[in-house]
Amino acid sequence: MYKMMRLVDTVRIPPTLLGEDVAPTVKNALREKLEGQVDKKLGSLVAVCKIDEIGEGHILVGDGAVYYDVTFEAIMFVPELQEIIEGEVVEAVGFGVFVGIGPMDGLLHVSQITDDFISYDAKNARLVTKGGGKSISEGDHVRGRIVAVSINEREPKESKIGLTMRQTALGKLQWLEEARRKKQQNEAAPAEKAA
Repeated sequence: MYKMMRLVDTVRIPPTLLGEDVAPTVKNALREKLEGQVDKKLGSLVAVCKIDEIGEGHILVGDGAVYYDVTFEAIMFVPELQEIIEGEVVEAVGFGVFVGIGPMDGLLHVSQITDDFISYDAKNARLVTKGGGKSISEGDHVRGRIVAVSINEREPKESKIGLTMRQTALGKLQWLEEARRKKQQNEAAPAEKAA
């Protein structure tokens, strides 16, 4: 889930930028320092949006830079348990697919894709069901539910987000649309016979 948060941090402005206008310099320094960073409690900082307040600058002994305390608004991505998300499959492997959900990827294990048995087609880099002839591969759009979240602040790429599609109204969007059309046709057929 994306959230707008009001945060406070201290930013360092090097001596080479001290002649510049303070507000844009501080905003750029915040962006360089924080965008893409991950915090266990706050989530992933996607973008610094607006500077609300810049405190007085402080100089530390032995450092020619100026340090500013800054209050700002930022867009954060916070994956929450039981949240329903939509994303694009970025990679298909033998044990499941990785789904891009904002700035992070979630893992959709083969056991959580469908009730049918699934095998990996290495030649076409896709997962294929045995019974229904359905497949899922890179570029497919899916809807799933977050069932596990483990955020790693030090190594954001090591963060783990577990997904499932084995519930009603979840799955590959193409499968859901086909099921909806089939249901409409089945409901329309008895009405046509009665007329």
